[in-house]
Amino acid sequence: MIDLHSHTLISDGVLIASELANRAKAAGYKALAITDHADASNLEEVLEQILKFTTTYGDDDFKVISGVELTHAPPKQIPGLVERARALGAQVVLVHGETMVEPVPRGTNKAAIEAKVDILAHPGLITEEDTKLAASNGVIFEITTRHGHSFTNGHVGTMAKKHGVEMVLNSDTHGPGDLITTEKALNVVLGAGMNENDFRRMEDNARKLLEKVCS
Repeated sequence: MIDLHSHTLISDGVLIASELANRAKAAGYKALAITDHADASNLEEVLEQILKFTTTYGDDDFKVISGVELTHAPPKQIPGLVERARALGAQVVLVHGETMVEPVPRGTNKAAIEAKVDILAHPGLITEEDTKLAASNGVIFEITTRHGHSFTNGHVGTMAKKHGVEMVLNSDTHGPGDLITTEKALNVVLGAGMNENDFRRMEDNARKLLEKVCS
């Protein structure tokens, strides 16, 4: 399992980075991205704390990479925040998409896609127009095991497959109980109306992104 979306005590998770990494490794993960929530008010501080851990964590069998999830930021700020996050050392940049269970500002999905974010997390009832733009810009859509956000996995998967958008499966872990097995991940994909080949492609997409940012 390569999971590119997780949270620690740096934002709203319940574990420090070391414990999250150790639990993920014990659960059989191959790699984990720590992607705590940030906006214009705390981006530098969040990434500084994450990098303190990821740059000193050494394990040949388990990779931990630095990232960030830009969350509830005004859409007009997103392009600049994506650029700043990468300049500060984020290896993977996510934007908290327009999930149907939170009041995310309208236009967030489009702004993230226009900014060529790496992964658009739980994009909710994503439109055809935004999906087509994501295909053109190489933005990856997230299929999530996170409760609430997962309500629209079926729609996200259908739109992505229709318009040629690549996907990854992430847990959006906030605590120990959110870490997942490969079996559970596959069942979430099947439950969203997709198949084993779709799941294997998601795994491959995660591996390719990991290799890209670690090269």
